[in-house]
Amino acid sequence: MRVSAFLDFMKDTKPIRHGEELNRENLSEFLRGKLGDGEISIEQFPSGNSNLTYCVKIGEIEYVLRRPPFGNQVKSAHDMSREFNVLEKLSQVYQPAPKPLVYCDDENVIGSEFYLMERRNGLIIRGKSPESLENSPELQHQVCKSFIENLAQLHSLDYQEIGLENLGKPEGYAIRQVGGWSKRYFNAKTDEHFELEKSIKWLNDNIPDSHGATLVHNDYKFDNIMLNPNDLTEIIAVLDWEMTTIGEPLMDLGTSLGYWMSKEVGEQMLSMPFNPRVLMENISRRELVDMYAEKTGRDVSDMLFYYVFGAFKIAVIAQQIYYRYKKGFTQDRRFATFNHFVNALGKIALFGIESRKI
Repeated sequence: MRVSAFLDFMKDTKPIRHGEELNRENLSEFLRGKLGDGEISIEQFPSGNSNLTYCVKIGEIEYVLRRPPFGNQVKSAHDMSREFNVLEKLSQVYQPAPKPLVYCDDENVIGSEFYLMERRNGLIIRGKSPESLENSPELQHQVCKSFIENLAQLHSLDYQEIGLENLGKPEGYAIRQVGGWSKRYFNAKTDEHFELEKSIKWLNDNIPDSHGATLVHNDYKFDNIMLNPNDLTEIIAVLDWEMTTIGEPLMDLGTSLGYWMSKEVGEQMLSMPFNPRVLMENISRRELVDMYAEKTGRDVSDMLFYYVFGAFKIAVIAQQIYYRYKKGFTQDRRFATFNHFVNALGKIALFGIESRKI
């Protein structure tokens, strides 16, 4: 990769968006003596759609700060203490999980609870990929295999041994997930989405038997994955652990498949920056499922349900974000057209149901 192109991929912070500023003086006072006493500077990681993420530099050392979004209406979905606790335990046994460092529940500091964690440095690919990946089918397959095997590794961890046995309730997980996300959709509804609502009914009527319980990330996609720029098959970090729980591993894989667009969905959806486009155009969802089945030995015969659920859940996430934008809780212009994504994802889910294809 050319040096200039590589630097473009590595530029991941920008000035803070209007309306999402932090109180630098309060933060500096709170952190004094905890992470060093140097001058604080703050920039924002601009690509996240949910929790807000900032780069806090103290002296020469960079840290990552996470806080809930402004106008948050679902407090349980943005519980910073829970996320901190997960990473505190998980980072000891799962190398891609960043180590959390400081948690604050005093909302007087920056207006909400928050925590800081170590900064990992690597490459997050969004949409456009490095030339080495664009030009090598073999590397594309290897990167996807690493992506799936890393998810399988997370699913293989003993959550009781780690101390996360109280993180969730495995019994009835799929039923609660379908019901809970259905409720979230209708609570945040702004427009009519016929195909999505028809898919919601199908999901509620077709919940399969349990496939066991594991730790699940719940938002496992390529723009939550940080790669080694010198070896794209090595995963340096997995980010955004806010929805982690104990649940059905195939629902986790289904979410990943929901983000994985295929050529027939059209240019707008293929251009969504959740995964490297070149991978979606050359590696099918079925191939990802086969990689997972080979690695884990799990029965994937019900994978259609989990794929449709993944597309539906992502549509609801987009709907909640669009609802915040419509209500004026965020001025982030990226969210102005999210209703179109909701509609498109509903059509994708219903097409899967009617075609019986992943």
